[in-house]
Amino acid sequence: MIDLSAFLTILAMAMVTYLTRISGYLLLRKRALSPRLTRVLESIPGCVLIAVIAPAFATTHPANLLSVIITILLAWRFSLLPTVIFSITITAFLRHYLTY
Repeated sequence: MIDLSAFLTILAMAMVTYLTRISGYLLLRKRALSPRLTRVLESIPGCVLIAVIAPAFATTHPANLLSVIITILLAWRFSLLPTVIFSITITAFLRHYLTY
C-alpha cells in the first residue's frame, strides 16, 4: 500500500511542475515577444544543461572531465535531446570503466 504522505508529496511536486510549465504560456500568451526575448527564451534549455554539468569542471575524476568535454562537443553538433541522451550514456560508460 502507498504511504499517504509520499503520495501527497508526489502529487504536490507534480502540481508545482505543471504550474511552472503552464505559467509561461498563460502569462505571455497575448504578448508579442521581441526577437531578443525570443532568443533568450530559446537559449534557456542550454543554460540549464550547462548549470547541471558545470560542477563536473571542479572534479579531478577523469571520467567526469572527459564527459564534460564530450558533452560540449555534442552540444555544438546536435540539439538538446540527443546531446542529453548521449551525454548520460557516455558518462555512465566512462564512470564504469574509468574508476579508481
